[in-house]
Amino acid sequence: MAKISLRIIPLAAAAMTMMGMASAAPTTTSPIALRGLETGEWELHERGAESRKLCVSDLRQLLQVRHGRTLCRSMTVDDSHQSITVNYDCAAAGNGRTQLRVETARLVQINSQGVANGAPFAFSVEGRRVGACH
Repeated sequence: MAKISLRIIPLAAAAMTMMGMASAAPTTTSPIALRGLETGEWELHERGAESRKLCVSDLRQLLQVRHGRTLCRSMTVDDSHQSITVNYDCAAAGNGRTQLRVETARLVQINSQGVANGAPFAFSVEGRRVGACH
């Protein structure tokens, strides 16, 4: 009987280790506030400035508009059905803090500030989904 328990202990330890590793794996779920939004072409309009279009294939792009597709680490400060606030760090490319408020599945208000390419930025834009990407 002692031989059996000695064989089972290493297997049980290995199984517990694997389960611990599985629970520590990062999740890739989308933030609650972004779940109702649609990907596609978005028009961003800032008061007193020209509108610009952005092809959004990943809705998290709306959270770091000034840093584009730069790989950044982000930390969600607040996330609900109507709004999300994130802080993000893009290493040498800069950092930012964005607050996004959802009005409809195709209309958002975005306030962001931070540093991009060594210069500070701050802006408020209205984002509107205008169709599919071209």
